[in-house]
Amino acid sequence: MKSEKAQNSSESTAKGKKSFVIRIDESTYKLLEKWANDEFRSVNGQIEYLLHQSLINSGRKKNE
Repeated sequence: MKSEKAQNSSESTAKGKKSFVIRIDESTYKLLEKWANDEFRSVNGQIEYLLHQSLINSGRKKNE
C-alpha cells in the first residue's frame, strides 16, 4: 500500500502539477478566499490564476 505522500506525489505528477506548502498570514488568506469566492474559484485555484497572470504580464510566460 502506498504512503499518502507517495500517492499525492504520483497524483500531482499525473496532472502535471507540483504540490508545495505556502505560508501566508491570516488576513491575506481571508482576502484571497473572498476574491476566490467572488470569481467562483478555490483559494488554490485563485493563487494559481494570479501566478499565471503575473508570469504572463512580466513576459516570463507566453499567453496561451
